[in-house]
Amino acid sequence: MSNYRTVAIETYSGRGTTSSEGVRARPLPGQNLDTSMNVECSSKMRKGYPVGTKFLIQAKVTCKEGGTPFLYSHYNQPYKVINAEEADTLIRGLGV
Repeated sequence: MSNYRTVAIETYSGRGTTSSEGVRARPLPGQNLDTSMNVECSSKMRKGYPVGTKFLIQAKVTCKEGGTPFLYSHYNQPYKVINAEEADTLIRGLGV
């Protein structure tokens, strides 16, 4: 998987945004990624857990035809549910 990297993300409510998605995902701070960047990933994963759930995924930064950059993770890509402490430890361990 070229250009893919391990990223810790969290879900949040998409209400009040321009998105048609009810539950969105964004990268957690401390990973040299804009925390307002959207994550395109499995809707089953996003909607299958409470808003605020943190995940560890493999993703890459991409954009469509000169649009706003976003993180992409294939919908069938494996993921891991993590807690806040695990996320902090992983982010520090990634050395970003």
